[in-house]
Amino acid sequence: MLRRQLITLICGAAIGWPLRARAQQPMPVIGWLSPSSPESDGFRLTAFRQGLNETGCVEGRNVAIEYRWAEGQYDRLPGLAADLVGRKVDVIATISGNAAATAAKAATATIPIVFNTGDPVEAGLVASLNRPDGNMTGVTTLVAELMGKRLQLLHELVPTVAVGAFLVNPTNPAASEPETRPMQDAARSLGLQMHALPASTASEIDTAFETLVELRAGAFIVSADRFFIDHRARIVAMAARHAVPTIYAWREYAAAGGLISSAPTSPTATARSVFTPARS
Repeated sequence: MLRRQLITLICGAAIGWPLRARAQQPMPVIGWLSPSSPESDGFRLTAFRQGLNETGCVEGRNVAIEYRWAEGQYDRLPGLAADLVGRKVDVIATISGNAAATAAKAATATIPIVFNTGDPVEAGLVASLNRPDGNMTGVTTLVAELMGKRLQLLHELVPTVAVGAFLVNPTNPAASEPETRPMQDAARSLGLQMHALPASTASEIDTAFETLVELRAGAFIVSADRFFIDHRARIVAMAARHAVPTIYAWREYAAAGGLISSAPTSPTATARSVFTPARS
């Protein structure tokens, strides 16, 4: 039901709101802005297109989609968002976290933006949950709020561990900072010492594992940041090589051979709130 409501917002924005654009182009255009890659967004795209079809919006028939992927390079998002605005899309869908939504918000105050993020109020995307106002609307999923729970689950698996580590992307503070706080709070309550290991490139992931070994960390948590999804095979393989129990945010890691994951499990994930539609 939540997926249908989200897709209805997107399809409604594309077809129903900006009539000025419909007179200038053969069909409405949805802009897809993602920090990830086509491969990592695969299951989201499948659900997205299915949802569009269910609401009568069929790609290539009565709606077009312009795709923009940052390929894990968050500094590319502002330029990609500006490109979509220049393309005069009718609505921008940012389905993968705060960074894309923030870039889209900075690029336009008139084109409707539909997002799926963590806490949009804390991220500065909307003024409040029940009245987002402006051109922003969407749903929130429990991702950062689950960091403490992931640590608790990992502690149950390896209760004798006293030192752990947390892989975080410093180039995406809108996601990393909200995740770090609940994780550190949970660590203190469990009497654990947790070290944040920064990584925003493949080589830095290798360095993070080297640091993990030096710290003699007996448990490892991988941030929900989408950048790490693109490198999940590398991360899962290195966790196995160093025999460190690791918990991940997304099921893709478990499917790739990771030990355990804990997060919303599907594109129709549990959401905390659905906002009223934004209008330009």
